Amino acid sequence: MKRKYIALPYIIWMTAFIVLPLLFVAYYAFTTSDGAFTFSNVFAIFDSIHIKATLLSLELSLACTVICLLLAYPLALVLRKLDLNNKGFMIVILILPMWMNSILRILALQMILSRNGILNLIFSWFGLGPFEMINTPGAIIFGMVYDFLPYMILPIYNAVMDIDQDLLDAASDLGASKATKLFRVLIPLSKPGIISGITMVFIPSLTSFVIPDVLGGGKIQLLGNVIEQEFITSMNWHLGSGLSFALMIFVVIGLIFSQKQETKDRESRVW
Repeated sequence: MKRKYIALPYIIWMTAFIVLPLLFVAYYAFTTSDGAFTFSNVFAIFDSIHIKATLLSLELSLACTVICLLLAYPLALVLRKLDLNNKGFMIVILILPMWMNSILRILALQMILSRNGILNLIFSWFGLGPFEMINTPGAIIFGMVYDFLPYMILPIYNAVMDIDQDLLDAASDLGASKATKLFRVLIPLSKPGIISGITMVFIPSLTSFVIPDVLGGGKIQLLGNVIEQEFITSMNWHLGSGLSFALMIFVVIGLIFSQKQETKDRESRVW
């Protein structure tokens, strides 16, 4: 009985801030303004204007995820080789930006990338620029990578740290090159961490609306921005909920796929 009472605050919090909001979204998603049942709000994601925003969201999220993966994996391998003191220091440096509010980080990045920002100032020393970096897809991708890179590094780092050094030594004794050890030993054994990192980066970047708002200047519409406008500007909660519900379906499918793949990799791993 005591355990039930201990869990009661958690149950209340989950109900108030997760379950009830999801139920409200589901209600508005499948009803019209007069309360009639409809699928039109959810299927509105396939309208031309919404499908364009969805495809652009997928494109930028995929680019962000690939860049984060290409940066995170070498960094994780470098961290693996560091001694304990340097390793702890580097991990703190990597997660330090996560202690700052995400909006503040993006606003700081906006100042760096602006026409009169630090980057253009540095370029001017070499007689280059000024370059228009704000309000471009590149700025949004840069902001996403900056914001979500730690979420890719940490699970990959945990995965490579779990790899037994004896396996790499055995591969070296058998004449395996560095490339062979990377692609035949390290990457296959760290695949669960890679999948977790991809999931933790792709999903928030797909649903992001603050980064496109700040670094895109409202000129580049991603699906998150469209949903935000439906709720706040147009006050069309039914359409906004329908688009949100459709996006949640994509997210859940992605989570199920990644979870099954991770489970499959863990079960097929031979130690």
